[in-house]
Amino acid sequence: MNTAIVLAGGLGTRLRSTVPDRPKPMAPINGRPFLEHQLDYWIAQGIRRFVVSVCYRHQQIIDHFGNSYNGADLDYVIEQTPLGTGGGLLLAADRLCSDAPFLLLNGDTYFAVDLKTLAEFSLANDADWCFSLFRTDEEGRYMGMDITAQGKIQSLNSGAGRPGRLANGGAYLVNPRALGGKYSSGDRVSLEDDIFPAAMASGQRLFAMEFAGTFIDIGVPDDYRRASALLAGHSK
Repeated sequence: MNTAIVLAGGLGTRLRSTVPDRPKPMAPINGRPFLEHQLDYWIAQGIRRFVVSVCYRHQQIIDHFGNSYNGADLDYVIEQTPLGTGGGLLLAADRLCSDAPFLLLNGDTYFAVDLKTLAEFSLANDADWCFSLFRTDEEGRYMGMDITAQGKIQSLNSGAGRPGRLANGGAYLVNPRALGGKYSSGDRVSLEDDIFPAAMASGQRLFAMEFAGTFIDIGVPDDYRRASALLAGHSK
């Protein structure tokens, strides 16, 4: 498993007042685009190919990174109109070269997840979707969930308002078999509102485990400003 899909097509409306002239993944953090920090982390863990789903101001991303970065190959799929997080995934999945599980990442989220640990957990549970979770006290912003002691997801959007609840950190291992069914490439759909609930309803195997590594979502100005300090130790 050495391939990742990066969802980098969002409009970034909440961050527009602070970063008005570029897509969120290109927002500067310590003199480098945020996406560089993210790619560097996963390349260090063995990812060698990224399929990047882009839309808003996509040419900035393509011009900056080109077809390779830090020893990894980059491929792009362009959403001609915004397709949402689920639509971006389905479009990018058409470029996968094998039936092996792949890493799925949000282009505006840095989460220091140990890939080997996540992959072993996913394999042991024959998961269709394997989520990386973090703990948050913030209400309403992240998808909360309840899991069993074995890590099987019992419900989504749960735990709102409960201090220290487990929430979706936006880094997943996905088995390609999970993508067949209700939605197909070109559909405009949301991961959180459409694909995940449909996966649970159809009996797919959704598992999750908690990680304590650095987490930052730069989607809002306050967290974007915090990112410089949080990622300082991860910069080149």
